[in-house]
Amino acid sequence: MNRTDRATPGTTEPPPVESAPPAPPAPLFIVVAILIGVASGFGLLFSGYPEALGPNVPMTALGIATLCYLAAAVTGLRWVAWLVVVLGTLLVFGAELLDLPRWAALAAAGFVLLVVGLIRRPRATTPQAIAMLGFFGVAVAALALDPRVGLALAGLALAAHAGWDVVHYRRNVVVGRSLALWCMGLDLLLGLVCVGIAIAG
Repeated sequence: MNRTDRATPGTTEPPPVESAPPAPPAPLFIVVAILIGVASGFGLLFSGYPEALGPNVPMTALGIATLCYLAAAVTGLRWVAWLVVVLGTLLVFGAELLDLPRWAALAAAGFVLLVVGLIRRPRATTPQAIAMLGFFGVAVAALALDPRVGLALAGLALAAHAGWDVVHYRRNVVVGRSLALWCMGLDLLLGLVCVGIAIAG
């Protein structure tokens, strides 16, 4: 070993150089991702409008959205959030076929993820579990209210979840920025439209 390779007594090594944070997406990517989220919101909206539109629609969107974040936190894999978009949708369809409440199927999936996450990655799991309990819990509680009041409350909860999306987009944590943007567009559009429909009657 060369003398220059040895650390000089009384000196400390320089701190490791941290890698630069990833560059933010291009503006076109941001616009496209949000527009896809908006289009998804319209799809969910018209799946229950006008005859059956009620708290069930924004509640379903919130259940799947919060499951996406929770699953990504539990596994530590950002791409899992996109997989849960598909799996969560299939779960809802399965619940409908079996004549089970949507909220129960989504809550059961969330509980399983919570148990696994508290064992594997408790620090990452806990904030997402609390978020699901808060946002999704409000939407589930709205099912017990008058349909118009429940629709407004669940819509507000869904629109408020866009703030959660913004936090994760800015920090670039837990989920990919593409999913945060998609979710942001869906949450705002569907949530605010539901509130508007509830007010207009």
